[in-house]
Amino acid sequence: MTMTDPHTLTGAYALHALPDDERADFERHLSGCPSCAREVEEFEAAAARLALAASVPVRPAMREEVLHRVGSVRQLTPGTTPVERVRRSKALGAGRWALAACVAAAAVFGGTAVWQYDRAQDAQQRAAQAERQASDLAGVLAAPDAKSRTVRVAGGTGTVVVSAQRDRAVFVSSKMPEPPKGKVYQLWFDDGGTMRDAGLMDPARASQSVLMKGTVDGASGVGVTVEPAGGSAKPTSTPVTVLSMPS
Repeated sequence: MTMTDPHTLTGAYALHALPDDERADFERHLSGCPSCAREVEEFEAAAARLALAASVPVRPAMREEVLHRVGSVRQLTPGTTPVERVRRSKALGAGRWALAACVAAAAVFGGTAVWQYDRAQDAQQRAAQAERQASDLAGVLAAPDAKSRTVRVAGGTGTVVVSAQRDRAVFVSSKMPEPPKGKVYQLWFDDGGTMRDAGLMDPARASQSVLMKGTVDGASGVGVTVEPAGGSAKPTSTPVTVLSMPS
């Protein structure tokens, strides 16, 4: 295929909208055209940020409603169907039925109540943490001083967005290949050649936005490595990519 003007394909390429033959032709052109390479990086960074901006935030009252329902939903005995409960109740005499009812009530208002309380507390803590992370992540992406840099990562893209004012960074991936089974992508801040743990990516998601753990604190770049599930204290493999901080 002969392209009349490959410079017009930067947007379609950044959005992975080109057929395989056109994509191959354009990539050959891209290797020798700095202006198109720069334009592709800008399109990819903008697309990554717009994708997150299009998400719908959860209503503030949603967490309270969920927690209220957790405390009011009646629990069923595991493995016991309604039909089985009816059959068992018919088999009991009046006295035995009353005794069973008392025992059941004690279980419901004792152990089940404690279980529900613990679950509600745990859910509340997780919800609060998720809200804080989502707020911090959105704050970095929407910060007036936010700057970004994008690189190709094995058929996909990786974008680091940094806000110097907030001293935080977000890593946005698009169509990154799934890591090997039992492995995970781990993010690192590059402190002058020393890698500092910045959190893990979700191995099941090819496209995601991750608020990097900790502050930027003068880091010169961001690295991504493939590590065992759960992450590592130090990188155990050659970085998949290393991005210098946007200036």
